[in-house]
Amino acid sequence: MKTWHLDSEWKLGTVVPFLGKCRPFVGYCCQRCTPKSWEFFFHKNMISLGFCNVIKISEGNTRVQDIVCQKVPQSKGDAPETSMPVPQWMQRIHSILCQIQSSVSPLLLRLIHWALLKLLNQMFLGVIIHNGQLEMVRRAAEVPDVPVVFLSTHKSQLDRLLLQLLLISQGLGTPRVTCEYKTYPSKCRTLLALLGGVFLPQGVEQARDSEQGVLSRAVLASYVEEVLQSRQPLLMFLEEAFAGAPQVSASSREWLSLVFSAFHSGTVPDVMIVPVGISYDVAPDSGYRGKVSPTQTLSLWTSLWTICRAACRGLGCVRVDFAQPFSLQEYVANSLFRQSSSGKCLEELLLPEILGKRCSILDCEKLEQWSPGSEGIIALNKEQEILVYNLGLHTLSTGVSCSAIMAVQIMSALFLHKHKEGVFLSQLMQDFVWLTEEILLRSYDVGFSGQVRDVVLHALFLLRDCISLYHLSLGDVLVVPKKTDKAMTELSQHSTALLPVFIQEAVGVCAASALLVELLPYLGSPEQLRDVVLVQEELHNKTVLLVQLLPRDFLLCQPCQSLYNYCQVAVDKLIQCGLLVAEEMPSDVLVCDTAQKRFTKRLLWKATDDFADSDSDYSDETGNCCFKISQVENCSNFFVFLCCLLSPLLKTLERATVFLWEMESPQSESQYVEKLHCFLARKAKEDSSFECVCRTLTTISVRIYKELGVSALPCLPLQCAKTLIAFQILPFHALHNPFSGVPDSANSVLNLR
Repeated sequence: MKTWHLDSEWKLGTVVPFLGKCRPFVGYCCQRCTPKSWEFFFHKNMISLGFCNVIKISEGNTRVQDIVCQKVPQSKGDAPETSMPVPQWMQRIHSILCQIQSSVSPLLLRLIHWALLKLLNQMFLGVIIHNGQLEMVRRAAEVPDVPVVFLSTHKSQLDRLLLQLLLISQGLGTPRVTCEYKTYPSKCRTLLALLGGVFLPQGVEQARDSEQGVLSRAVLASYVEEVLQSRQPLLMFLEEAFAGAPQVSASSREWLSLVFSAFHSGTVPDVMIVPVGISYDVAPDSGYRGKVSPTQTLSLWTSLWTICRAACRGLGCVRVDFAQPFSLQEYVANSLFRQSSSGKCLEELLLPEILGKRCSILDCEKLEQWSPGSEGIIALNKEQEILVYNLGLHTLSTGVSCSAIMAVQIMSALFLHKHKEGVFLSQLMQDFVWLTEEILLRSYDVGFSGQVRDVVLHALFLLRDCISLYHLSLGDVLVVPKKTDKAMTELSQHSTALLPVFIQEAVGVCAASALLVELLPYLGSPEQLRDVVLVQEELHNKTVLLVQLLPRDFLLCQPCQSLYNYCQVAVDKLIQCGLLVAEEMPSDVLVCDTAQKRFTKRLLWKATDDFADSDSDYSDETGNCCFKISQVENCSNFFVFLCCLLSPLLKTLERATVFLWEMESPQSESQYVEKLHCFLARKAKEDSSFECVCRTLTTISVRIYKELGVSALPCLPLQCAKTLIAFQILPFHALHNPFSGVPDSANSVLNLR
C-alpha cells in the first residue's frame, strides 16, 4: 500500500483491513478541529480489548447506586418585569419545570430496566459494544468539573431506554434523556419523565416577546445549566426517529444551543461531547421508518403492540459504538478562528449555471440554510447559530461513520441494487464477501463475525418476509426477493445504511453518468459511448454541481471540509477503486469537455506514484487529464450499484419536479410536503419504487427547492422555476444505469446490465 505525503501537519496511520483479520478503529474525532482531543482520548491498546454483550449481565450491574435529586432551578432574571407576587411566580415556574422533567424514581428505574433486560434478551441475540470505546468514555467522564453530553444517531424509539440502560450498567451515570414532546401521549410522557426523560416545555415555541415564552425559555435554560453543573450525563439525539437519511433535526439544534449557551455563559468550564452510533439488524419499529411525521403522536397501545411483535419475531443483534470524545471548548475555539461567513446561497450558485452563464462562482462555498425565519429557544447571533449547526453536523457525521454496518443491511443492498431478479446462494455469498471487504476498506466497521455461510443464512432468516427460497436439484439454492410493496420497502429501509459508506463514490459516479446522458443526443449511435473519454475538469464541474445541490448533512460533509475538496476526493476515490481509468487521448476519440479552465489546483490523486512521471497532458497547468469508465465487468457492476444507492433521492427530486409542474399555485410548505408524500406513494405503486416513499427524502427535496428559490412566496416566477429545476435535476437522475431510456444495445457498451 502506498503512503500519501500531504502538505499538512496531520498524523496519518496506515491500516490494511482484510476480512476476518483486522477491524478498523472507527469514530476518530476531527484532527483539524479538535487535535488535542484526538491525541488524548485514544490509545492503540484499546483496539485489542474486544467486545462485550451488555444484556448478558446480572441484576447487580443494573442497580442504581445514586440518583442526584433535582432542585428546582430558579429563573436568572430573564423573565419580564411584572407586579405578580413571588408565590405566583414560583407556582408558574414549578408548573413549567414539571413539563420539563420529574424527579427520577429509583424503584421504577430498576423495575423498568429489569423488565427491559428480559425483553432485550427475548428480542435480540445480543447488544454488542466495544470495551475500548467504553474505556475512552470513562476517561472523558473522569475529567474534573466537566459534564458529558452524548449525541446519538436515532434508529428506533427503543434507543432511549436501551442507551440509558447501557450507560447505567457500565457505571457511566444515570443520564437525562431528551424526548420529543409531541411524539408521545401524556401517559408515556409521565412514565418517561420518571425514568429521566426531559421535554421541551410547551411555551418555548411562543413569540420571543410573550411573557409565557420568555419565562419558559428562562426556566429551560436554567434547568440545563443545573444538569450540567451537577455533572449528570445528558443524552440527545441528532436525528428524528424513523429518519430514512442523515439529517440534523431542528430539536437537536435547540438542545445543542442550550448546551452551548451554558458553556458560553461560563456556567461550566467545558463539555465533553461523545458521538454515539447505533445499528440494528432489524429495528423493532422499522415499519414506521420514513412514514411517520416528527409531529405525529404514537399511541401507547401501538408502541406496546410493536414491542410484542418484535419480541415474538426475533431481530438479530444491536451494535452500539462510542466515537472519540472531544472538548467543546477546543472545538469552539478552533471553529471561531476558522469560521467564515463568506459564501453564497444555492440560488445564486446554481441559477447562473442552469442559464448557461458559467462563471467562477462554482468555486464558492454554499451557505447552508435551515428553518429560515424561525426563532430558537436561546437568542444567538448569526455566528453562534452557524457554530451550533456545524457542531451538530460534525457530530452527526462522526456518529454515522462510527455506526457498524450489519449483515441484513448488506444483504438488502445486494437484493435491491444488484440481484433484484434473484441470485444463487453460492454467488450471493461471494458478493457478500466482496461488499464487506469494500466496507472495511473505507474504514467502516461491520457488526458481525463468523463463517460467511452462517452470517449469510442468519441475514436471510431475518429477511424471510422479503425473500423466497427455491431448492434446486443441483444442490444450490435460488434466492429471489419478493416484489410486494412491503418487501421492497423493508429492503430499501435496510439498504440506506450503506449510502454513507459510499456517498462520495456515488456522487462521482452520478456526475459521470450525467455527462454520458447529456452526450447521448449528439451521438450517431449509443455504441459510440465506448469511445467517449471524460475530461477531468468537466467531471469536477459536474460533481461540484451535484454536491452544491445536495445538503451537507445528507452528504455527511463535515463543516471544516470545503465542498471543493469533497469533490476532489470523490473523483479520487473513483480512480483508486478502478472505476475511472486514465486514458491517453488519440485524435479520433470523442471527448466530453465543455468546461472552462478553472480547477487548476493540485489534485490528490496526482500524489500517488502511479502518476509521478506523467507527461504534459496531466500537468496542473493544462488540466487535460482524461478518463474512461472501466470496461471490466466487476467495475461496471459496481458503477451501477453506486448509481442505485443515490437513486432514491434523485428519483424523489425528479418526481417532485413533476409534482411542481402540475401544481397550479404556490402552497404552504406543510401542504406541499403532505401532498408530495401522497404523490410519491401513488407513483410507487405504479412502478414499485417504494424507496422514494420516505418522509425524510420528501422534506430534503422541499428544502432543496426552497434554497433554489421556490417557496410559499416564490422568489422566481413559478413557470421559470419549473423549467430551471427540471433542467438541473433530470441529468443527474439514473434509475439503474446511465443509459435508461435508450435502446437495449446501449446497455452492452459499458457492460452495465
